[in-house]
Amino acid sequence: MLAGLEPPGDEAVSDIIGMSLRGAVIALLGEQQSASSELLEKVMDGYRDSYREAEAEIRLFPGVRETLEKLRERGYWLGVVTGKSHSGLLRVLDTFELSDLFLVLRTADCTHSKPHPAMVLECMSELGVIAEQTAVVGDALFDVQMANAAGVRVIGVSFGVASHEQLIDAGAESVVDDFESLLAYFPSLQETV
Repeated sequence: MLAGLEPPGDEAVSDIIGMSLRGAVIALLGEQQSASSELLEKVMDGYRDSYREAEAEIRLFPGVRETLEKLRERGYWLGVVTGKSHSGLLRVLDTFELSDLFLVLRTADCTHSKPHPAMVLECMSELGVIAEQTAVVGDALFDVQMANAAGVRVIGVSFGVASHEQLIDAGAESVVDDFESLLAYFPSLQETV
């Protein structure tokens, strides 16, 4: 129990994954309780402390590095758009030695949080690409909503937060059950030139 509050249930937590920390805490606390900035900060600090403790247990899904490397070899420019903080994302990328694979990063503490399309649109602008050249891969409903709002293609992954059916119902083009299966949706760009 933190700040005299009962922990939220699994479904409530699942519903806020992908949001900024502040937005997620406000959603969980509700308007009445989140009006107290002291309580809001206390809950956010408690989350940060818990997350740092749990961070050592984070593991990559099978095939992540190999798939990302193959996508880069095929000519794709990769980016990350996440509800994590910028410092949290950098820690994860450094831990798994993935930083070199991504050209652009956007986090919820640097721009609008999901499902707002800003993160995707800013990455597109930075890379000089258009919607038809852009895809989002995500495991949460907010990922699908963000991609749809940005007008880009979205492929869901079923091994995260949302189910296969939920992702399709939200508007994902397709859903894969393992990371390597993403390669079927991204043919080599060198062959099409």
